[in-house]
Amino acid sequence: MNPRYAEKEPRREEVDALAGPTLLEFGSPWCGYCRRAQPLLASALVEHPDVRHLKIADASGRRLGRSYGVKLWPTLVFLKDGREIERLVRPHDQAEIDAALAKID
Repeated sequence: MNPRYAEKEPRREEVDALAGPTLLEFGSPWCGYCRRAQPLLASALVEHPDVRHLKIADASGRRLGRSYGVKLWPTLVFLKDGREIERLVRPHDQAEIDAALAKID
């Protein structure tokens, strides 16, 4: 699991070209909802070591988040070969994260 939010976001074309399973996590280090989700994500990702985890610091005007229509944090976008398979907004339990990861792994 990625512990820090990346300030420099990849371009959408780069994300679309990623091969294999990828979890995009949009949020902010000061967001309470994001902090609450961290232990859930950490536990879920242990069972899916092949999933690439991109943790993106989001804000208004950030292009990658806008291209995915992110409005609330955290927003988790589950990709397989660059294509969105599942999306969770403010997940409440590990089971829903596990189920989404199973769809891409």
